[in-house]
Amino acid sequence: MIDIETIRAIDIHTHAEEPCGCHPDDGYDDLQSRMAKYFGAPWSHPPTIPETAAHFREQNIAAVIFPVDAERETGYRRYTNDQVIEQVRDNSDVLIPFASIDPWKGKMAVREAKRMIEEYGIKGFKFHPTFQGFYPNDRMAYPFYEVLEENGCIGLFHTGQTGVGSGMPGGNGMRIKYSNPIYLDDVAVDFPDFKIIMAHPSFPWQEEALAVAQHKPNVHIDLSGWSPKYFPEILVRYCNSILKKKVLFGSDWPMITPERWLNDFEKINIKDEVRPDILKYNSARLLGLID
Repeated sequence: MIDIETIRAIDIHTHAEEPCGCHPDDGYDDLQSRMAKYFGAPWSHPPTIPETAAHFREQNIAAVIFPVDAERETGYRRYTNDQVIEQVRDNSDVLIPFASIDPWKGKMAVREAKRMIEEYGIKGFKFHPTFQGFYPNDRMAYPFYEVLEENGCIGLFHTGQTGVGSGMPGGNGMRIKYSNPIYLDDVAVDFPDFKIIMAHPSFPWQEEALAVAQHKPNVHIDLSGWSPKYFPEILVRYCNSILKKKVLFGSDWPMITPERWLNDFEKINIKDEVRPDILKYNSARLLGLID
C-alpha cells in the first residue's frame, strides 16, 4: 500500500514501455528511439516495470503506470494489461496500474474493461486519440465510457501535440487533430460523472483545455510531457487560481524523469500553498486514496 503522507509526490502519468521482447519485428523500437531523441531521454533502452519501480522508490514518489493499446492503428503489438498488472503487483508500494484498451475494439473493449475492473480493481484507463486514431467524442467509444462512468473510473486522455512519430516520415501516420482537447467537452457533457484527465499542456490548444477544465466539474489536467520551465504563462496563472484543485503532477516517464520535472517545477512561479495539492493531494483525492 502507498503511504500518502510519507511520499513526496504522486506522478499521475508514466508509461510501461518495455514489453520484454514482444515486439522484435514490428518497428516499435524505432518509434521509441525517435521519441527518446525528441525528449532527450536519458536511456538507451526503455526501462522495465521493475526498473521503473526501483527508480520511483528511490525518489520516494508513487506513480500511475499504464501501457497504450494502439495495435489497430499502428500494427505495434501491445504490452497487455494483464502483463502490466502482474508486474505492478510486486511493486504496489509505489506503482498504481491503469489499463489501456483501444476503443475501436467495440464490444471486446467493453468486455475487457469490465474484466479489468472486476478482476483487478483497475481505477483508470489510458487513451491516446492520436496513437489510436479516433476523436474522443466518436460515439463508437461511448459504450466503453459508460462502463467507466458506472464504475467510477478515470479516463486519462492524451491531448495536444505528441512526441509519437515526431520527425518520422508523415509523422509515422499520426494525426495530431484527434487530440484537440475541445472534443473532450462533448464527453464531459454526455458523461458528467466520468472522471476525465486531459494529459499534458495541450499545445497548441492550451486555452481550449483550460476552458473545458474550468467549465466541467469532472475534468482535470495533468502537467506531464513538458518541463515546467516551458509552461505558458496562462497555464501557470490557472494553476495558481481557479484550477488549483484540478491540476496534477505527471512526468511522462520514461521520456521525462520525475526528478527533472520536479526540479524545474521548483523554479516556476507557483504559490507555496498550491504546490502540495498539485504534487500529491489532487491526485490522491481523484484516485480515492484520501477524502
